[in-house]
Amino acid sequence: MNLTLVPTLWRRFVAVLEALQPVAQLAARLYVAHAFFLSGLTKIRDWDTTLALFSDEYHVPLLPPGLAAVMGTGGELVLPVLLALGLAGRFAALGLSVMNVVAVLSLAEIAPAALQQHQFWGSLLIGLALWGPGLLSLDRLISARWGGRQGLAAH
Repeated sequence: MNLTLVPTLWRRFVAVLEALQPVAQLAARLYVAHAFFLSGLTKIRDWDTTLALFSDEYHVPLLPPGLAAVMGTGGELVLPVLLALGLAGRFAALGLSVMNVVAVLSLAEIAPAALQQHQFWGSLLIGLALWGPGLLSLDRLISARWGGRQGLAAH
């Protein structure tokens, strides 16, 4: 094999991976948003059970159970929509990251599979917070309209 061909092939491979980044960012946003939004819908379907869970099972530090239930449910319904749209995407990713950590810390016992799921969501959310919601986002559209890389999105 011609060794001068290796750098050229590598550059092409990297270019393909970079071209896929916006789709991967969109997929990550939609995947995490879906999980949290469904959790929020479950909570509002049976508010009495939600209040009981926050009183008996979820021990959210520093907040009374009723307030924790309202804030948690509100966050699970609002932040995923923002994340899915890529509107204030980094804010939404950071907010959901905090909720994700609080959810893990609030449970006295968490099954290993559930913990692994929370860790996966957390890694996706941190990636979105660090690198932004991507080209396929309202943040990018707003940023482009406002002239350059200002505003809600740096990427």
